[in-house]
Amino acid sequence: MSPGGGMDGLRARGFARFGAEQLGIAPDGSTASDLDLIREVFAALPPDPYAPGTNRFRRYSHAVYLPWKDELSWIPGTPDPVHGTVTDFSQGDDEDDPESPRTRRALPAIPEELRGNALLLRLLRWDIDQVLSLKNLGRRPMWAGVHLIRLGVDRPGQDAVSTPNCLHQDGGSASTFTFAHLISRTNVVGGENVIATPGSAGLQPEDPWTDIHADFTLTDPLDGYAVHDHRVSHYVGPVRRGSDPGPGERSVLIIGLAPYVPQL
Repeated sequence: MSPGGGMDGLRARGFARFGAEQLGIAPDGSTASDLDLIREVFAALPPDPYAPGTNRFRRYSHAVYLPWKDELSWIPGTPDPVHGTVTDFSQGDDEDDPESPRTRRALPAIPEELRGNALLLRLLRWDIDQVLSLKNLGRRPMWAGVHLIRLGVDRPGQDAVSTPNCLHQDGGSASTFTFAHLISRTNVVGGENVIATPGSAGLQPEDPWTDIHADFTLTDPLDGYAVHDHRVSHYVGPVRRGSDPGPGERSVLIIGLAPYVPQL
């Protein structure tokens, strides 16, 4: 589906693509300044502590949205001597990631100065609005997992790999949604996104029995896609440095949304 196809596909097929136009955001003026600040944080992301050697860098934090108050609040991280603060990260009930078989992880948290960034908050609130328009969740808190992920390559022949490096689902309830917003893409090749059936989870896109719905590459700032997690599987391919001098990178903001589930 083209970025001009709107968000109807999220309801009809479990996935949709969008761009800055659908977001109602013109990437200039004050938005450009906010985007530059986001990119500065991405450029300084620490290496993923659970994926050494993948050239993957990330931070992660939680927020909670109260629909009846139209109120968004960031959850404080846990003090950490290395990263300042860290955030517990879990993916579904069983952490069904064959490459990182752990139930919980602690990831470097998003820095405080970025949590008030007007563009970041606008993207987060837009994603929340899409989910609220699809699901009757107005009387339940909504849990948001906000991920900053950069794939970086410094030299020719070097790969940067996302994990898990296969078609997968993020886990969680039938009301779990994932949104991806491209922040920047510089001097890289690869990084193709693939959306496939749930039964294709665990497979590679090129496997003959993989049932693919769509494949595309995010290229422009704020290009993105959304998936209704239990209805599809998804994948992003490795990136390699392009032909221009200097390093290459692909930076993406990932926002996972689901209704808050009481633990008592």
